[in-house]
Amino acid sequence: MTKIDLITGFLGSGKTTFLKLYAGWLLDQGLRIGIIENDFGAVNVDMLLLHDLEMRGASTEMVIGGDIDCYRRRFRTKLIALGMQGYDRVLIEPSGIYDVDEFFDALYEEPLSRWYEIGNVIAVADAKLEEDLSRDADYLLVSQLADAGRVVLSRTQEAAPEQISRTIAHINRAMEQFGCRRRFGGEVIARDWKDLTDEDFRDLAGCGYRAEDHIKLQVVREGGFGSLYYMDLAMTPATLTETARKLLEDPDCGSIFRIKGFLPDGDAWFEINASHDGIRTGQTGQGQNVVILVGENLKKDRIDSYFPETEMKG
Repeated sequence: MTKIDLITGFLGSGKTTFLKLYAGWLLDQGLRIGIIENDFGAVNVDMLLLHDLEMRGASTEMVIGGDIDCYRRRFRTKLIALGMQGYDRVLIEPSGIYDVDEFFDALYEEPLSRWYEIGNVIAVADAKLEEDLSRDADYLLVSQLADAGRVVLSRTQEAAPEQISRTIAHINRAMEQFGCRRRFGGEVIARDWKDLTDEDFRDLAGCGYRAEDHIKLQVVREGGFGSLYYMDLAMTPATLTETARKLLEDPDCGSIFRIKGFLPDGDAWFEINASHDGIRTGQTGQGQNVVILVGENLKKDRIDSYFPETEMKG
């Protein structure tokens, strides 16, 4: 049977960056790897970041949104296609507003239950988690982390030890708030990903998962979480960077969690990944002229005003 791992986590936590490290380690072990990027939007910037894994032989697929029934059918179809190819390990990276129960429900159905064995649920959380998340956002945090065999904190190199402790305490308070008995301590890996060892990755590759209950809400489908994306931007990298800063500082735009995307920059691509904790930019060889904003209760009209004469989707 093919083992299947879920790489989950709250919006903007760094799931794709972690997936690249984890999948790279699995490839180094000689395993054949399939990857499904699982998102509700029609554009998935993160797929562009996996090009180097494709060059090493990993198969990457994308499932995009639609209504819930259509989405489930597409996800199931991708899993069937990969299951028939006999991969050693399949990795699923869902959207940050994904209901993890759908992963388990899909794998318990025929014929997927004959082809796949659920391996691990690895959750990624930002070490600099914001303290003032809404109740709905805390619920999504719980739903993403409750069943994890391991939680891996991102950006620990930017966080003081007290901030990491506050983040873990926040996660545990959220668990209590939604009636989950799970509390996190030793299952949390809280160090710079550059320092992860073979032993760490072997532990992650066999960490398993937990079956935890918690209060269920409908915010994933009915709440205010969503994304807007803008294509064919006529901006310079400097202008986009300044625009991202202004958007994050403008309360009339709603609660923006993350701004990420690419612009053409000479013979390469300019990449931006911005949040309230900072704006990170750089150059990459792969990209697409698109910028995506992810958040809660996004104010489309206000955000549109920052991107005049630009094609908008969402």
